[in-house]
Amino acid sequence: MTVAGILEDVKARGDAAVREWALRLDGAEPGRAEPTACPADAVLALADAVRRWHELQRPVDVHAELAPGVELERRWIPLESVGVYVPGGLVSTLVMTVVPAQAAGVDEIVICTPPSGSGPVAAAARLLGVEEVVALGGPVAIGWLAYVRRVAKIVGPGGGFTNEAKLLVARDVAIDLPAGPSEIVVLAERGAHERIVELELAAQAEHAGAVVRAVELDGDAEAALAEVEALAPEHVLLLGPRAEALAPRIRNAGAVFVGAWSSVAAGDYATGGNHVLPTGGFGRALGGLGLEAFLKPVTVQRLTRDGLARLRPTVEALAACEGLPAHAEAVRR
Repeated sequence: MTVAGILEDVKARGDAAVREWALRLDGAEPGRAEPTACPADAVLALADAVRRWHELQRPVDVHAELAPGVELERRWIPLESVGVYVPGGLVSTLVMTVVPAQAAGVDEIVICTPPSGSGPVAAAARLLGVEEVVALGGPVAIGWLAYVRRVAKIVGPGGGFTNEAKLLVARDVAIDLPAGPSEIVVLAERGAHERIVELELAAQAEHAGAVVRAVELDGDAEAALAEVEALAPEHVLLLGPRAEALAPRIRNAGAVFVGAWSSVAAGDYATGGNHVLPTGGFGRALGGLGLEAFLKPVTVQRLTRDGLARLRPTVEALAACEGLPAHAEAVRR
């Protein structure tokens, strides 16, 4: 059956369908993942860096009187619930998704991860104070989060089938972005930093289905930049004497790493920058996961009698133009 078929079945039959598909695809019934072992000190160190960086990203509430008697306010509030998808065994991804949600103030966080590798993920979640970790993977997990658990938003990376499922359920529940499989483009002069290029490409190639590519920066920087921009990759690593000058010119990428010491693996595991990043060309329009993904803006509007009177001619004129007379009548009070 197709991913769409699995999701429709889960939407129609709920837990019964989830159980059947989990047995068929995961080889196990869905249930609470039991913690095993994880590198606790490393998890907590990464969580601290992620928390400090994401807390700096909090959007500012704004409030203004745009005209006498016309007052607007825009405030950011946390989502009520978030479903987090963590690929099997990726405790770093757990941190990248859970900690920003906690920093934003999300009320309820539920985690799904494939049964294989669920133990370390559950252990890391417990370190962060999250107990609900369900051993359930792939499109079935996305369907359960969307149609059975009915979270407000689904976040987290995954393989091709998981991302396809996220895009399909986006008709019914908010998602963050399509993230995964991994991508990296290394932009460097020919012959420069050859060992670093090899190391960085090999690191990202460890992910199943990864796209790894080196682009030579020889003379014609414009052509090289155009090639990178057309790819809009998840990660761009800039090497060589022109790296710093070129960094501000990278527009289409999930994350940019500048210079020989800026290993992408450090961003994956330790800097605090989020590694849940757009792939598949979505870097042309989307950025990586940040604090704002777990918040939503609400606009509040307040008008006085005089304020409404001041706006009435504008409302009446536009309502007449659009053929909506009840709109005009609504402001006559």
